[in-house]
Amino acid sequence: MESAPSLCRDCITLFDGGKRCPRCHSPRVISHPELYDLSIAHMDCDAFYASVEKRDNPELRDKAVIVGGGKRGVVSTCCYIARIKGVRSAMPMFQAMKLCPEAVVVRGRMEVYVEVSRQIRAFMKELSPIIEPLSLDEAFIDLTGTTRLHGEPPAAQMARLVKRMERELGISGSIGLSHNKFLAKIASDQDKPRGMSVIGRAETEAFLERQKVGVIWGVGAVTRQNLERDGIRTIADIKRRDRKDLIKKYGAMGERLYHLSRGKDTRRVAVDRGLKSVSNETTFFDDTGDSDILDGHLWRLSEKVSDRAKAKELSGRVVTLKLKTAKFKLITRRTSLSAPMQMADTIYKTARHLLEGELTNGPFRLIGVGISDLADARTVAETPDLLDPDAPKRAAAEAATDRIRERFGTQAIRKGRALR
Repeated sequence: MESAPSLCRDCITLFDGGKRCPRCHSPRVISHPELYDLSIAHMDCDAFYASVEKRDNPELRDKAVIVGGGKRGVVSTCCYIARIKGVRSAMPMFQAMKLCPEAVVVRGRMEVYVEVSRQIRAFMKELSPIIEPLSLDEAFIDLTGTTRLHGEPPAAQMARLVKRMERELGISGSIGLSHNKFLAKIASDQDKPRGMSVIGRAETEAFLERQKVGVIWGVGAVTRQNLERDGIRTIADIKRRDRKDLIKKYGAMGERLYHLSRGKDTRRVAVDRGLKSVSNETTFFDDTGDSDILDGHLWRLSEKVSDRAKAKELSGRVVTLKLKTAKFKLITRRTSLSAPMQMADTIYKTARHLLEGELTNGPFRLIGVGISDLADARTVAETPDLLDPDAPKRAAAEAATDRIRERFGTQAIRKGRALR
């Protein structure tokens, strides 16, 4: 039997077979029959915000670190030490501290995270121009046709990328490699941190059949609960259902489930040149009209929207609040700003004002926030809002350009986070 193509992730040596690298003898070897042929990658930084904080403060290296805080705040992210104790992103801070009372809580420094993200993105662009950022710390990259250009297959290019990230930036990342976006993203979660995982064409369906439905991108807690109520707990359960029945029961999601359960994903890695809006929403397990609960979710969603907008170098002039009542009535409210922005602080405060006018219509089962009427952030970052004299300082905290940070300083981030 022919040995499978192999790659040493430490010295980037390509060879056939073996559990250790023949050159450096490292055990960090990945082997797969399709290793040299797969070209759609997903790179996900490992506990990104917390990793940056540990990098910049060596005293935190061996401690549980939570990035977040505030009176009604939530966990933005946490290191793997805290995750072992059960702490997770988006968890209320009071709950996180009960699970891990010894944790060191650090307020986020968004301007630093954005700059590190830009550096990582620059490394990626040296490999391929076809990059689709999902947030500051993760992105898809299409490496089709780059083997001849770089003299090595995509797997080696990605291993070299994360090695460079560790060496030059002090940040580690995990890689997923496959033949489409859906599978590449799943693969990157298979071996974290500092991992690399491959899902080939030949094994796609057999691999998926063993997975829970929650592995499908877009199937959140509420959707998973509904599927399980109908007896669908694994992807194998989906495959046993007729396509028409899935569509009748779940609409567009049913169509999506049918195809993804078979590993079929025709979406291309998109540079998002035609993006119309950036948004995020969450559906509650239990309907709620509690102002504090809604406020906490609104801040978390605003952070996510801001995070994605910064990663895509976009600003928006229109802020939209989306609510769905317990009786499934959809409420959409929007307002226009005097200038495009991408700041979490501004998104949150604007959406919060819209929310205050709708609280009497609760309880709600869903809340969402988004920005639209988008513009290139690089062309509008210098434009001050004359009606808001503090806007330039808050922009310095989040806008993510060296020139603005040098002008206004980095302490502005404290003011924005103090609103929590």
